[in-house]
Amino acid sequence: MAELNYSPGKSGGKRSVKRISAHVDLTAMVDLAFLLITFFMLTTVLTKPKAMPVIMPVKGPDGAVPETRSMTICLGKNNHVLYFLGLIQKPLIGPAITNGGQGMRAAILQMNKHVLSTTGKSMIVVLKPSDHSVYANLVDALDELKITQAPTYAIAQISPTDVELLTQKGIY
Repeated sequence: MAELNYSPGKSGGKRSVKRISAHVDLTAMVDLAFLLITFFMLTTVLTKPKAMPVIMPVKGPDGAVPETRSMTICLGKNNHVLYFLGLIQKPLIGPAITNGGQGMRAAILQMNKHVLSTTGKSMIVVLKPSDHSVYANLVDALDELKITQAPTYAIAQISPTDVELLTQKGIY
């Protein structure tokens, strides 16, 4: 039990009036504080991690992704992006370079419109980060895919031919 005692000091020559010591019981307040702490600890919802699902591309009958629907995005250094439609040996829409963000968004939308008009199906995006790209570029690219509502996309290892093309363009 907690107490609060008060005793006046002696004053010189004056007659002191005897005061009654104040007695305050703090037990109930301490119990209430612990009950409140326990209540808030048990009812607090911790933040849940947010994850974005990555859907792997659907393979065609011969085991390959259809080249007429596949857009490849290679992430280079200094926030540069190289993209093309089809295979790297014979691209349907040639390799072009843009910056991440708005430039990548415009390229994805343009390619998606082209694929939808020619094949009647949605586009498959293959995202290939290089050794010289940073993690933030990969996250930005995934954000752009989410913003543009690309239904199917995958993250793949960059191939030596992609690295050679990035080197030729000066962004590796």
